[in-house]
Amino acid sequence: MKTKLHVYFRGIIGILILFLVHLQAEARSSFGPAADSSAFKQFKGSVLDSKTRNELIFASISVAGTSISTISNSEGKFSIKIPTEKQHSNLIISFLGYKNKVVPIQELKAEKNVLYLEPSHTLLEEVVVKMTNARHIFLGVLNNRLQNYGDEPIDMTGFYRETIRKRRTYVSLSESILHIQKQPFSVDLQDEINLFKGRKNTDYVKLDTVNFKLQGGPFSSLFIDIIKYPRFIFSEEVFNIYDFSLEEVTQIDDNQVLVLAFKQKPTIENPLYFGKMYIDAKSLAIINVTFQLNVEDKVKAGLIFTRKKPAGVDLYPTEVRYQINYRKQDGKWIFAYSRGDLSFTLNWDRRIFNTVYNTTFEMAVTDWKNQDIQDKQTTQKLNSNVIMTDKVRSLADPDFWGEYNIIEPEKSIESAIRKIQRKALNERSND
Repeated sequence: MKTKLHVYFRGIIGILILFLVHLQAEARSSFGPAADSSAFKQFKGSVLDSKTRNELIFASISVAGTSISTISNSEGKFSIKIPTEKQHSNLIISFLGYKNKVVPIQELKAEKNVLYLEPSHTLLEEVVVKMTNARHIFLGVLNNRLQNYGDEPIDMTGFYRETIRKRRTYVSLSESILHIQKQPFSVDLQDEINLFKGRKNTDYVKLDTVNFKLQGGPFSSLFIDIIKYPRFIFSEEVFNIYDFSLEEVTQIDDNQVLVLAFKQKPTIENPLYFGKMYIDAKSLAIINVTFQLNVEDKVKAGLIFTRKKPAGVDLYPTEVRYQINYRKQDGKWIFAYSRGDLSFTLNWDRRIFNTVYNTTFEMAVTDWKNQDIQDKQTTQKLNSNVIMTDKVRSLADPDFWGEYNIIEPEKSIESAIRKIQRKALNERSND
């Protein structure tokens, strides 16, 4: 079993890899088009706990009766662009363990909106008490996928961001608008991604003697979707390699949510995962998953991620965390958001100090429809080995995204973008 598990894990999760090559030069590209803002209005604000005033990170923000949505960032900040004809609707904010908040869009200001969510009070109902077998709950999740998630392909618009930091300094930043053909779980077809527009900046001067790249890009975000790809995480031998346990009960709005924890069995030596699945108690639909890779054996964990590296340096992960959210729309749950946070140490043979890198990727579905994607001629199809920094253009002006919704950048990313924009403007003025 040990050999089989190692090959399986390497082959699947190896898609989420880091690509290390020698230093390269990079050509600068032109700026993107300006946006016509007359057809939409942008609203910005924060989502906070009503009692503690703490930020609620990765909360879902959507326009009622539409597929328009976004998500709050890791500082609780959000921005959402709403077409003019939809501004008489309501904004719905939801978060695990809290009651949904409904706000008329016409009551919102352009900026500095503060939206408070009330914690839900959990009451054990009969349906929860009966479901005490963790194994049966997990099997129920798989068996109920058809009724919970549907069996139709969905055309999605997504925003993807990818960052790489050397210690605290950003050395790479890329953002993209993507068209995604999300395939149903029942067919053995890989999701398709087309690049609509993107922007980037990479400062190779700060990258020592290696070029640190994330290979897989937005496919990394899709492949942790355990509804579409459960075998990528658990495999067919799930109950032989993982222990499951039922933990606390929480709520999302008025719906009770079971918390199903999992971790690899002590007898399994290869690095696997540990984490929690948040499952709707009545339908057994997974609505959120957070999990981490076991990196205790740093040598084996390092082999999973390293595709190519220079001689004289070893790479190993110190923390690998993932999250995926689903959102209910028209009675079905759909893929809505995913994120990966990975920290690595480069151990050099001939240097006293190690180098620490942190990379983050995240994707938010900002719109979707059950029909063919339009304007396919304006997109570029990506493959699962893509390196996004090789595919998108240089960072553009703030209006580059037009009416498309994006994840509000964190303060550190905002600062990096401002520095890059000032540098680009200086370079243009000197040309």
